[in-house]
This record gives sequence, structure tokens and C-alpha cells, in this order.
Amino acid sequence: MMQKKQTPDRSYGEKLVRLFARLIFTGQKHSLTELAQFLGCSKQTVLRLVDDITLAYDVPMCDEMRAGRKWVWIERGDRHAGREPAALLSEAEHRTLQMCRAFTEHLLGRDTFDEIERAIEKSGHHLPAGVEDGAVFGVVRSGVIDYSRHEDVLRKLLAGMESRRVCQVTYRSLGAPAAKVFHIKPLQIFAHHETVYVHARRARTPGQVYKAPKYDPLLALQRFENVELTDVAFHRPNGYDFEKVMNQGFGVWTQKRFRVVVELQGWAAAFARERTWSPEQEVRDLPDGGTLLSFWATSEPEVMSLLLGFGACARLREPQALADRLQREITLMGRHYDPQAPVAGAAG
Repeated sequence: MMQKKQTPDRSYGEKLVRLFARLIFTGQKHSLTELAQFLGCSKQTVLRLVDDITLAYDVPMCDEMRAGRKWVWIERGDRHAGREPAALLSEAEHRTLQMCRAFTEHLLGRDTFDEIERAIEKSGHHLPAGVEDGAVFGVVRSGVIDYSRHEDVLRKLLAGMESRRVCQVTYRSLGAPAAKVFHIKPLQIFAHHETVYVHARRARTPGQVYKAPKYDPLLALQRFENVELTDVAFHRPNGYDFEKVMNQGFGVWTQKRFRVVVELQGWAAAFARERTWSPEQEVRDLPDGGTLLSFWATSEPEVMSLLLGFGACARLREPQALADRLQREITLMGRHYDPQAPVAGAAG
């Protein structure tokens, strides 16, 4: 009998959902070999999934060695007298999952969304009648990206992360005349302002001299034209911490950190008080009712975009060089609305 082909392109999250559903609904013992074939992955990956389920959910996960093989299962409460059957999710957990599904649907590929949909439907059978079906949650989709077209790229990148394999990518930067082919070590996938990004390290391209870039590549998922897994393995960098790399200042584009001090009035002041802009930020009320906001940033273009969005309700105090650049940009913008003024290019 031909062995079922492994499918390493399935994401770790999908495998986790499928394994959890199989164990909780069958209540049967399954060997690691059987589960590896079912999920299309290695037995080591199955063990990692089992460990994650044990840590994340309050379920009685069991295992045993029998006939030289390891078997795992979730103990069903109805097998023991005096114990109530365990529900997959509580009503509150079910509602939270519905909310997460609704808020992230536009960022998920079709297959991943279907897996979550099936898990929610199955979980609902354990709950009392009358529990909301999730229709109370929604999302506004104006300006969002259709990621269903990029699902194959996402799967390959996830496979590269899981198997620690260098990826050859064909990528077209925003505004670039043509795509470029290079190699990366994919490290993390994350979402920021309705966009999915890949944080990676550059890898050596065969036949080319390697030159380490000043900053790690930060690649938007929708700009990948192709991804191919190579046979070259890589090690995840020692001490790699996504939070320390990406969440130390305002902005997704990582440059040298700098301090921003901005004076805000009216609605912009109220808006700013509701949010966290960076670690170690400072918010101080001004005598005139405004707010003085001080925070760390890593991207000048994103700070400029933020302040332009605040309009006349914001005045940048520091850094002065960025304030000068912002003034030039505002001047050039004004010329677009002055029919007597010549139109020049955007400020650099």
C-alpha cells in the first residue's frame, strides 16, 4: 500500500486544529504514526502539537507505550462514573473564538478559515441552545487586501519556518519596475494595519557574493510572486525575540530608534490617549487642554503619515529634522490645491 504523501505546506495552526478536533471528537487512542499520516507531518511535529494542546487547553491528555509504539488520546469524561462530559469550549470561549474568526477572516486563506469554521461548528454542539452564532461580530473591509489569492505563498513560507529551510522568493517591492529573486530565512509572520508581513533574514544566493544587509528584510505577503523551498537548512538565530525586534518603537519599518515629541489638540489628543504608541511612552496634559505625547519610533515615514492624519491638531516638536521634512511635505501638498503654484515632486 502506498504511503500517504506528507503535506508540509499545511500551517502549524491548521495541524493543531485538526489534531485537537480528531482527539476530542473520537475519544479514541491514536498512534503517533497514524496521526503523522493523517496530518501529513513527522511524528516529532505531532509530539510538539500534543505538548501545545496540553499547555493551552484544560483537557486530560493521556499517552502510553504499547507494542513499541506511542499512543495518545484525550480522556473523555463520560468514560468515568461520576464525571461530567468535558465540553470542547465554554460558552465564553466559544464566543471569543467567533469574535477572533470575524476580526481575522479577511487575513486568512480559504482553507484555514474553513478549518476554523468547522471547529466552531463542532464546538457549538456542546453548548446550550440559544448561544449566539457569531452574527454579532463583523469587520469593515474597505481598503483590505484579498489574501485568498496568496494562500499558496503563505503555506510555503510556513513550511519553510517549520522545517527550517531557506526559501527562494520572487518578490516585487512597492513601485519597483520588476520582481527580484533572492533567498531568505523566514522567521515570523505577523499582521500590522490590515497587512500581513514576513520578517526574515537574508540568506546566501548560490553563485552570488553574500553581503549582509543593514536591516532584516520585512516583506509584505501580497508582493510575493513565488516561493520555493530549497534543500538548504538554517538555524533559527539564537536569542531571536520578535517582541524585542519589532515592538520597541512606533512603526513597522525598523530603523534606528528615535524619540518623538508631539503636541496634540482636540480629537487628536483624545485619540492619542486611548492608545499605546511605544514602550516607555509619556503622556502629559497641557494647561490649554491639549496633550504632550512622547514616544519611541523606528520609521520616519510612518511618523509623518500619522501626523499628517492628525492635520492641524498636531504639532511636531522633536526631532527637528523630521519637523523640517514635515513642513516641506505640507508645503508641497498645499501646491496641489493652489492653481497658481507650480507642482513639484514630493519631499525626500
